Amino acid sequence: MSVSFELDGREFVAFNGGPHFKFTPATSLFVTCDTQAEVDEFWEKLSEGGEKGRCGWVTDKFGLSWQVIPRALMELMGDDDEEKSERVRQAMLAMHKIDIAELQKAYRG
Repeated sequence: MSVSFELDGREFVAFNGGPHFKFTPATSLFVTCDTQAEVDEFWEKLSEGGEKGRCGWVTDKFGLSWQVIPRALMELMGDDDEEKSERVRQAMLAMHKIDIAELQKAYRG
């Protein structure tokens, strides 16, 4: 059995491997969010019946791993100033749900 679906204009195909194959964090879907409200919404909805993890990771009720990441995290961590980007990385490592305001605070030092 298989299913095909489209996300953001990209086609995906998923196969049912049967009970012998389980989801692992080795495969995750990445949700890029523009605002804290989006982060909050996806974090809550995807983790409902599942589990909230660290550094923006959640596992949904089916056992699939998701990374709920604000675009600001990638932008701030990608700064050419290594001290700033390291402060942001350290702040992210201490979080469960990613908090954009806290990332910006770490960036500013």
